[in-house]
Amino acid sequence: MIIMTSGGRAFDTQKDLTAPERHVLQKLFAWQDMADSVEQFREKKEEALQKGWNNSGPIRASVALKLIVKHMENKVVDRLKKKA
Repeated sequence: MIIMTSGGRAFDTQKDLTAPERHVLQKLFAWQDMADSVEQFREKKEEALQKGWNNSGPIRASVALKLIVKHMENKVVDRLKKKA
């Protein structure tokens, strides 16, 4: 999957993320649409990073994952503004 951030960066999840990071990203896609606040989204991100893939332990986020997550946070903010 190619993800284009609002900053114009393109990331290929197959090449730019590890398998555990892709697992975290899958969880965050759901929370991007369900979170009631940016804070809740961030909490879910931290929870997913701490649990890891199948509770295998903490995952250290790469620069690519951090930039993708920041882009997702911005999308949460935009969604919540439209909802208000």
